[in-house]
Amino acid sequence: MNKDIGTIFENLRNEFDVENPNDGHQERFLNKLKGQQSNIIDLKASNKNYWKPLLAVAASLVLCFSLITVLQQQPEAKDLASISPELSNTQDFFNTTIATELAALNNERSAETNAIIDDALKQIKHLEKAYETLKIDLIKSGDDKRVIYAMISNFQSRIDLLKNVLIQIEEVKQLNQNNDEHKITI
Repeated sequence: MNKDIGTIFENLRNEFDVENPNDGHQERFLNKLKGQQSNIIDLKASNKNYWKPLLAVAASLVLCFSLITVLQQQPEAKDLASISPELSNTQDFFNTTIATELAALNNERSAETNAIIDDALKQIKHLEKAYETLKIDLIKSGDDKRVIYAMISNFQSRIDLLKNVLIQIEEVKQLNQNNDEHKITI
C-alpha cells in the first residue's frame, strides 16, 4: 500500500502548483477573511440574543407544566361511592341523614345547649378525620371489606352521636321547663 501511495505522488509530481503568490497576497487574504468573520459573528450574536429569552421562557413553561402534572397525579382518596352503586346509595343516605341531623342540631342552639352542641360538633369533626384516614386505608387495602365496614360504622357513629345530642337537648329543655313551672307555682 505504501508503494501505491508513493507511485501516485511520483506520477503527480509535475502537476503540483508550487509557485509563490503575488506580493501582498497574504495581507489581502487576511483582510478579506476579517471582513467575512465580522459579518458572520454579527449574525450569530444577533441570533443568540433573540433566542436566549425565548428559551428561558419556554423552559419555565415546561417546568411549570411538569410540576402541575406531577402534583395532579397523586392518588385521590376513595370513598364508598367509588366502589359500587349500592355503596354509593348508602353513602348518599348517610350524608343526607347527617346533614338533616346537623340542621336540626343547629336549630336547637340556645344559651343552655351551646356547650353540648359545640362538644358534639368537635366529636363529629374527630369522626370525619377518622373517615378521611379510612379513605386512605381503602386505597391501600384494595377495597378490603373490613375497611368498608369501618367506614359504614363511622357514618352510623356520627348519626348516633347527633341523635343522642338531640335527645340530651330535649332533656335539657324538659328540665328547664320543669324548673320554670316550679318557680311559677312557688
